[in-house]
Amino acid sequence: MILTSKKEIFFFYNLPVFLFSLIPLLLITGPFLSDLSVSLISVLFLIYCSKRNNFSYFNNKYFYFFLIFWIYLVLNSLFNNFNLDSLKISFFYFRYGVFVIAVLTLMLLNDRILKYFFWCTFFCFIILVVDGYYQYFVGETIFGWKNKDIYRLSSFFGNELILGSYLSRLWPIFFGLSILIFKRNDKLFFLLIIIFILSEVLIFLTGERSSFFFINLSAIFVILFSKKLFKLRLITLFSSLILLILIAQFNPNAKVRMIDHTLDQINLTKQNNNEGSKKFYYFSKEHDHLYTTAYKIFLDNKIFGVGVKNFRVFCKIEKYGISQYHCSTHPHNFYIQILTETGIVGFVFLIIILLYFFKKIKKHTIYKLKGKILFSFFEICLLSGILIYLWPFIPTGSVFNNWINITMYLYFPFLLWAKNKRGFISN
Repeated sequence: MILTSKKEIFFFYNLPVFLFSLIPLLLITGPFLSDLSVSLISVLFLIYCSKRNNFSYFNNKYFYFFLIFWIYLVLNSLFNNFNLDSLKISFFYFRYGVFVIAVLTLMLLNDRILKYFFWCTFFCFIILVVDGYYQYFVGETIFGWKNKDIYRLSSFFGNELILGSYLSRLWPIFFGLSILIFKRNDKLFFLLIIIFILSEVLIFLTGERSSFFFINLSAIFVILFSKKLFKLRLITLFSSLILLILIAQFNPNAKVRMIDHTLDQINLTKQNNNEGSKKFYYFSKEHDHLYTTAYKIFLDNKIFGVGVKNFRVFCKIEKYGISQYHCSTHPHNFYIQILTETGIVGFVFLIIILLYFFKKIKKHTIYKLKGKILFSFFEICLLSGILIYLWPFIPTGSVFNNWINITMYLYFPFLLWAKNKRGFISN
C-alpha cells in the first residue's frame, strides 16, 4: 500500500485504522455505527484500489471463495422468491469480504493497529465488567437503568440482552491479543487475568445460555490445542467456575435462569399438560417448533431454499404452521437457517468451511503429537472464536444479522495476518 500525500494517509490509513480500532466500542452502541464503520472501511479501500488501479490485494483464495458465495446469494435473491429486502442484504453482504482484505492490508502495513484494537477492547471489557456486576448485585446499571428481568443482565446494551454474546464473541480475540502484546511478567498482565476471570463469570450471570456454552467451548479448544496457553487457560477457567459457585451461594438468580429454567424448558421438571405426555425438547418447545417448521419449508425448497431472510415470510403460510411458536424472523440456528433460506447449494459452502476447519485442526493435532506446532497460540485463540460460529448444535441469532456478522468477520483479518506472520509469533 503506497500513500504519497497527507490526504491519502488520512483517508486511506488513519481514518480506516481509527474506525477499525473503535469497532469493539461501536458494537456496544448497536449494529448501526459498527456497520457504518465496516462499510466506510470497505468503501475507502475500494476507492484506493480504484485510484491506484490495483486490485491485487484481492488475489486471495479465501476472498475468491467468499466472492463465489456472495454471487450465489445475489443470484438467489434475484431469482428465488424475489423481494427487495432480501436483495439488499445479499448485495451489500459484499462489504464483509472487502472489509477483511482492507483490514489485513492495514495490519500488514503497520501492525500497531493490533494494539489500538486491543486497547479499545480492554476499555470495553473493563466498563462492561464493572457495570455488569454492579447491575447484578444492585439491580440497576451505573446510570440507573433497572433490570426488566431479574434473571438477565444487559449493562449498556439496555433492552438488547446481548451482554453475554458480546463478551463471549470478543473474548478469544481479547485473550489472544493480550498474550501476544504483553509478557506474563508485565504489571498489567495480572489485571488482564482478573478481567478474563470476571468476564467469564459475568457471561454466566447474564443468563445467556448459548454465550456461556460458547465461552466454555472456546476454552476447551484452547486447552486442547495450545501448549503455551494450556496452564493459563485452565487456571482462568477453573478460577471462573470457583468464583461462579461462590456467587451462586449468595445470589441464586443466575442458577435459576441457567439451570432451573433450562430444565423446565426442555421439559425435564414438569408434565406438559397440553400434550399429555412428558416430551423432551432439545432446547425448548419454542425452538423445537421453529426447527420443525424450518425443516418442513426446506422439504419443499431443497435445492435453493426460499431465499435470504424469507423464513419470516414462509413460516406464516398455514401448511407450515405447528403452534403459536412456529414462526419468527429466523429459525434460531445458523445451519438450519442456511439450509432453509439458501438450500442445499448454499449449505455446501458452510460444509466446505466446516470440513476445511477440521482438516486444519486434524493436521495441527498430528503435528502436536510429533512435538511440532502448526498453528501459533494466537491462531489457536482465533480459531477457538471461529468455532463458536461453526458449532451446529446450539440456538443462535440470524446468520445475516449485521451485528453478528461483524463480530464473526472480525476474526478473519487477524487470522490471515497471523498466518502471514507465522514463525514470528512465539508458540
